[in-house]
Amino acid sequence: MQYYVSPFNKEAKLKFPKKITIYDTTLRDGEQTPDVCLAPQEKLEIAKKLDELKIHQIEAGFPIVSNQERESVKAIANEGLNAKIISLARTKKEDIDAALSCDVDGVITFMGTSDIHLEHKMKVGREQALNVCMNSIEYAKEHGLFVAFSAEDATRTDLDFLKRIYKKAEDYGVDRVHIADTVGAISPQGMDFLVRELRKSIKTDIGLHCHNDFGMALSNSISGLLAGGSAVSTTVNGIGERAGNASLEELIMALKIIYGVDLGFKLKHIQKLSNLVEKYTELKIHNNKPIVGRNIFRHESGIHVDAVIEEPLTYEPFLPEIVGQNRQIVLGKHSGCRAVKAKLDECGYEVTKDELCKIVEEVKKNREEGKYINDEVFSHIVKTVRAPFDP
Repeated sequence: MQYYVSPFNKEAKLKFPKKITIYDTTLRDGEQTPDVCLAPQEKLEIAKKLDELKIHQIEAGFPIVSNQERESVKAIANEGLNAKIISLARTKKEDIDAALSCDVDGVITFMGTSDIHLEHKMKVGREQALNVCMNSIEYAKEHGLFVAFSAEDATRTDLDFLKRIYKKAEDYGVDRVHIADTVGAISPQGMDFLVRELRKSIKTDIGLHCHNDFGMALSNSISGLLAGGSAVSTTVNGIGERAGNASLEELIMALKIIYGVDLGFKLKHIQKLSNLVEKYTELKIHNNKPIVGRNIFRHESGIHVDAVIEEPLTYEPFLPEIVGQNRQIVLGKHSGCRAVKAKLDECGYEVTKDELCKIVEEVKKNREEGKYINDEVFSHIVKTVRAPFDP
């Protein structure tokens, strides 16, 4: 058995859409993290690793930003990846032309739709915004692109206006509309309500682009899927502006393990992908980051270690090998005899019962004195304990 989760998940009888699309925006929204700037070759490497994972769509960048950005997006689009390559574009002809010059499969064209965005950023009224959005959708569709329209700050937009603009986009042949929770301000219950309300007006696929300002990006994404959405925007390691976006690895693992929704991803690539993004962005993964953090499969507590040695799933929801991780037994102040004995066996030491008890005592003592019990320290403890008994 590779994983074991609560049996009550099945009792909830939740219904997901038959087809779910994950479109990853690590190379666009992820790169908008302050202090992050990826070189073209770095972006290409990350895109190739995303493709190995079998991601459905890769949002490769924002071509209008610079010549280098255009070259980077074009290189990814021409790499022959299985994933569909899309890019971001404002509701401007020049942005869509820039995307077209990169040979992408599609675009996400966006405009702020909340009153606060229209008044203070766009400085236009609702009617003008509506017309501008439709012109950009029409232009992109005329050039054979997959077109998604994203209502920026959708979760703070007047509901009637949001319905109207999405319905109009649908009439203009848009392939997908996106709910952008731009400042992470909606709740899972609010997302459920919003998607169900939109479903009353439109049949077009609904995508969910959730930010994590209140730690709800993952929950809001799943809530949106259950309510009738069919696509989710993610970033590797959950990076992105401010608190980041919905985490790719958390979403696909939650869907597979907790909800039983297998999207066909090659999960063994998750850890290497995470490490690659960490390396190039220089954004350190927190030790307790779900799925890919250093501590996720490390165990120190004696009670836990005893159980994990007997059956790993007692204190792990799934086996680490699934995502390319490894289990590690850590020695420290909470360690018991079984953990220390396992370490002794690993190192090839044979000790008596009295020696084992003494080694456990010394491990605890050394850790409480501030020493990390690495192999060198452990070896020294063993030799010190055994010295009086050695001939």
